[in-house]
Amino acid sequence: MNQVLEQKLEALPALPGIYQFKNDKGKIIYIGKAINLRSRVRSYFHSHLDSPKTKILVGKIEDVEIIITDNEIEALVLENNLIKKLKPRYNVNLKDDKSYPYIRITKEPYPQIFPTREVVRDGSKYFGPFTDVKNMKTSLRMINKTFKIRSCKYYIDDEVIKQKKIKVCLDYHIKKCDGPCEGLVSEKEYNDMVSEVVKVLKGKTDTLISELKTRMGEASSNFNFEKAAELRDKIKHLEIYSSRQKVVSTDIDDKDVISIAVEDMDVAATILNIRLGKLVGKKQLKLSTKLDVNPAKIYNAVIKFYYGEFVEVPTRILIEEEPEDSAALLKWLTGKAEKGTKFIIPKIKSEAKSLLNMCKQNAILQLKDIQLQRMKKEGNLPFVLTSLKRDLRLKKIPKVIECFDNSNIQGSDAVAGMVVFENGKPKKSKYRKFIIKSVIGPDDFASMREIIERRYGKLIEKNEPFPDLIMVDGGKGQLSSAISALNKIGAKNYEIIGLAKRLEEVFLPGISEAQTIPKTSSSLKLLQHLRDEAHRFAITFHRQRRSKRTLTTELLEIKGIGEKVAEKLLKNSKV
Repeated sequence: MNQVLEQKLEALPALPGIYQFKNDKGKIIYIGKAINLRSRVRSYFHSHLDSPKTKILVGKIEDVEIIITDNEIEALVLENNLIKKLKPRYNVNLKDDKSYPYIRITKEPYPQIFPTREVVRDGSKYFGPFTDVKNMKTSLRMINKTFKIRSCKYYIDDEVIKQKKIKVCLDYHIKKCDGPCEGLVSEKEYNDMVSEVVKVLKGKTDTLISELKTRMGEASSNFNFEKAAELRDKIKHLEIYSSRQKVVSTDIDDKDVISIAVEDMDVAATILNIRLGKLVGKKQLKLSTKLDVNPAKIYNAVIKFYYGEFVEVPTRILIEEEPEDSAALLKWLTGKAEKGTKFIIPKIKSEAKSLLNMCKQNAILQLKDIQLQRMKKEGNLPFVLTSLKRDLRLKKIPKVIECFDNSNIQGSDAVAGMVVFENGKPKKSKYRKFIIKSVIGPDDFASMREIIERRYGKLIEKNEPFPDLIMVDGGKGQLSSAISALNKIGAKNYEIIGLAKRLEEVFLPGISEAQTIPKTSSSLKLLQHLRDEAHRFAITFHRQRRSKRTLTTELLEIKGIGEKVAEKLLKNSKV
């Protein structure tokens, strides 16, 4: 830590605000908020950091800047806006956020309604963002078919109408527009129609249908059959649209359901919008993170990204676990909501839990799609291999991995197994078995040295290539034994690691401390699969050897059977 940074840390105030960490080039690499800037920022440098990725972040911090705010809510809003704008490397960031379109209702006497990707803060209403453009277009087609909203781009007010600057277009003559440009519909009537569109966009279609049926009955009673027929057609269009919205809840309270799926740097978030018991919308966000962040922190980021836009906040938000800074988030959301809102975390089997499970499945599918796209970019290599290369700091993608494990009981029937994975999958035709020859007694380290020396000594002798990664089942001792054997035979340019069973810790050459890989990482799952497969293969071979030796001993005890006969019997048996 440099002297200037030390002085800044000492001078930090115990006030709410946001902090920005900068690297040696002055670039902002992380933004956070705090109720107490002094204690929060200093905690990065004075506390034990379990996450290796957080250690990497702290190692790159050369400067810190703060912005003091009046309260935690202001800090939350400022943090969210700055992260969206600057996209610091180590924050949870939204991917492709600029590509999501909205439906805009302009702030005019006679509003226009159209899709847009540009948000202009001029008082217009925005609905979205729509992550599924097809759904947005379906909604717009229904609106244009059902409501006589003008399609022209002119600004229209009473003065424009009075001066007769604009004439009605074809839309008026084919009854797709009521002609506000010539004052053929009043401002109130037109805006009442826009209010109906807003109800549809908010998912209140069934409520609107009920209101229109009442008005249709009144028009019919007053012998206004033309108006009744117009309302009938409108109801018909809306009922068709509403019928396509799946009923998912008997509870008519408005709610959003949020779930995430995380693996390595990728985060998929799914938000289901449920209004009056019907699923009226589904939003999907793609996020990325360079740090080992827990689900609570990710939920915090998802909620800020999603509700930070022009999104209606429902009375309830169903979620898998409480987000980080939930109290501050609720205050912020309540300020944006028409009514109060709260987080619901379903624990028992219920309708709410079923909705959350449905949302989770959607998030998992989205994550798989993200990984599939990544695989295509990387030449159809399994994503887990690029993840493993990054997590283990390897020089190249480990397409071929060989993993070793010993097996014996107090040194007897000592054997070892080697399994081979190619492109992340077992290649059983290349598995190898080893009988330990030079070791007497229970000495796993010596056994590891022997099999590594035998395996790779033979490859050097035949001038055959080494695997991209060598892995031993065990911790620091087993790794040291394997490295000493490789050095003894003159092996060069190899990559090797050890995986300890107890805490799933990874040991790397030249690093004394164990390294940890996030439990959500596909890298760790692959290493565990390799380790478990090597253990299964070695212990199966050990049991076969032990069973064969035991049976041989028993055969030799039978009168008239010697070693050669016993050997023939065993050869023709299934043992």
